[in-house]
Amino acid sequence: MNHWLLKDTLYLPEELNHKEVYGFVYLIENLTNGRKYIGKKFFWSSKIKQVNKKKKRYKVESDWKDYYGSSAELGAEIINIGKESFKRTILHLCKTKAECAYLELKEQIERNVLLSDEYYNAWIQVKVRKSHLKHLKK
Repeated sequence: MNHWLLKDTLYLPEELNHKEVYGFVYLIENLTNGRKYIGKKFFWSSKIKQVNKKKKRYKVESDWKDYYGSSAELGAEIINIGKESFKRTILHLCKTKAECAYLELKEQIERNVLLSDEYYNAWIQVKVRKSHLKHLKK
């Protein structure tokens, strides 16, 4: 398995209380040609289960451990050359969904992912409210 790195060390989720973080912004690098992908992933997803005719929400862990982005082009290259040819790095651990969205967009814009052939990113989509980012203001 190709593990996630955080600050150039192996990311061990047991060291982190996942109730304090919502998700992360990541960089995937193709080690054979240098191309990259910036994205975000959440640690948990909400599911709804019907219990006694009532809807009950609960959280389940996402597929983040094995995740390699939503880019079709990147996915095809992973199938062709193998996961071991890619490096996965966590750039930011985020406390909220909005923080993940904002920091993903910030990384994508600063790196000009849509204007550079160096990146697999083909589109950017974000919806963030200023009020959701109060804790980031400094």
